[in-house]
Amino acid sequence: MSDPTGPDTSHLEGVDPYDALDREADALAAWAGGLADDDPAWDRPSRCEGWSVRDVLAHLVAVEEYHHACLDGRVQQFIADGFAAGHTSLDEFNQAGVDARRDQAPSLLLTQWAAADAETRRRLRERDGGDMDSSVGPYPVRHQAFHVATELATHADDMGRPVPDDEAASRLAWRAAFCRFALTEKDPSAVVEDRADGATRVATGGVDVVVDDATLVEGLVGRLPADADPDVRTALAAH
Repeated sequence: MSDPTGPDTSHLEGVDPYDALDREADALAAWAGGLADDDPAWDRPSRCEGWSVRDVLAHLVAVEEYHHACLDGRVQQFIADGFAAGHTSLDEFNQAGVDARRDQAPSLLLTQWAAADAETRRRLRERDGGDMDSSVGPYPVRHQAFHVATELATHADDMGRPVPDDEAASRLAWRAAFCRFALTEKDPSAVVEDRADGATRVATGGVDVVVDDATLVEGLVGRLPADADPDVRTALAAH
């Protein structure tokens, strides 16, 4: 039973975040590994403003440093080091990670990411059921695995990784389940109802809306189209 003062974990029942994370990592590695270093696809704009597909891969390498800091219990030092280097916002942290790898070939970035990501996934599985360090303090490892899997899926979409038809439904299902949980994590008083017909009702912050799962997923990670209702955009966003 979920804690009424905390996020509704019932939305995550029956979903294994580690399996989802493994599938995302394997699919991204296979797709990116099929692109030569001189493939024009690397220079194509991604969905991340100002970043190419190659830049998103560089970002994934940099993010693994944060994941390892969490697992090592040294997040506050990691953040302090960033501030000491002059980075005063998350955007600056992220851009610095990309800029530091500007001269590295995609194949090298992919090798670095695959090794670091494999370690992250292994260590998360090993610590299932416990807590770990994070930017917000001790946090359940299992929930962090969902966050990491969601981030990887989002950036795979940002990069344009094709999603095969036989993967699409199950991928959308676990991502939508996590979105429902994440919205109650953001606001434990929110009403988040799985309509069991590929739609979700979200009532929070004066907004009461029913959206399909694809919209729910895009909304949580800030990927709704520019003409989306700003109140709905705010209601669905993770932060």
